[in-house]
Amino acid sequence: MGCVAFRQLARAIRVQQPAILFAAIALCLWRVAAFGQGLPAAVPNGTKLAVADQNEGLQTLMVVSGEQAKLAAKITYASFLGGPAILEAFRAGALDLATVGDAPPIQAQAAGENIPIVAARTSSQPDDRFGIRPGLKVSSLADFRGKRIAYAEGTARQPFVLAALKLAGLTKRDVILVPLRSADIPDAIRAGQVDIAPLNEPHYSRYLADYADRGASALPEAEYRGLPRALSYLYASGDALKNPAKAAAIRDFVVHWIAATKWSVQNSETWVNSYYVEKQKLRRADGQAIVAAEGTVSFPLLQTMIGPQQELVDLIYEAGDIPKRLDASKEFDLRFDEVIAAATN
Repeated sequence: MGCVAFRQLARAIRVQQPAILFAAIALCLWRVAAFGQGLPAAVPNGTKLAVADQNEGLQTLMVVSGEQAKLAAKITYASFLGGPAILEAFRAGALDLATVGDAPPIQAQAAGENIPIVAARTSSQPDDRFGIRPGLKVSSLADFRGKRIAYAEGTARQPFVLAALKLAGLTKRDVILVPLRSADIPDAIRAGQVDIAPLNEPHYSRYLADYADRGASALPEAEYRGLPRALSYLYASGDALKNPAKAAAIRDFVVHWIAATKWSVQNSETWVNSYYVEKQKLRRADGQAIVAAEGTVSFPLLQTMIGPQQELVDLIYEAGDIPKRLDASKEFDLRFDEVIAAATN
């Protein structure tokens, strides 16, 4: 059946725990029914994919690493900032594939959209940091009480903020959440419209550098212990995955995306210069600091991500941001585990 989860469980438990084995069989059968048996590998000539990009990061990575030239399909990149805008493009049928954080797949499922996760990249460090508005002193998560915090539902910043509040023993009622689009968060903290803002790179480093003389600061690094680590998902249109040509092209993209990311780790100086210096106009030292702060990168099998993703689903549900508790396992196309395993060996 091409189901890594079933084979691994079967080898591990044999028939000594039939209930677990039957559960694995049921999961595999559900995947086959939902997506068909196995993934096509041949990409016909003329196949095209529309891929969402953010901050020009994905396209730059693929091109500079040399993996773009190896792709079997013709790729068109479209620039977005934030998961909600990407979700709308999926709904409109304008996208086949996108890189996002952990929250957009949850929002897509809550909205009834079929956009399964096909690959994941994790890091040992958080993707976001909390920038503090000029003139304000915040030394701990407990100091978030009563503060205006930028909040972008449907993006990775949503569970990041919720997790920070939970870790501090606070709830949404203890702070003032200011709903913003991801694109507006950097300007909001610069203008003092919010007290605290979750910022990803390069916006975080750029904010601290540009506003250092005005007293801009950040939450101390020690306060990030226990907060979610960086997580990027590749997720794909369900319609594209039902199309044999596009499904094969997405499979091919996953392989080269993993290879490109490995290249960026092994060639960090070239990556820093190509993206952070040339594209994002940061100083080389800042780009080097960003890369160093990313920690260890890995590409886990999707089956191992179901549990952590369910925890995020529950966190968002308990905060009242989605109407019902969802089953995170339905956000993943586990057929890609074989592709990921082969690409990471």
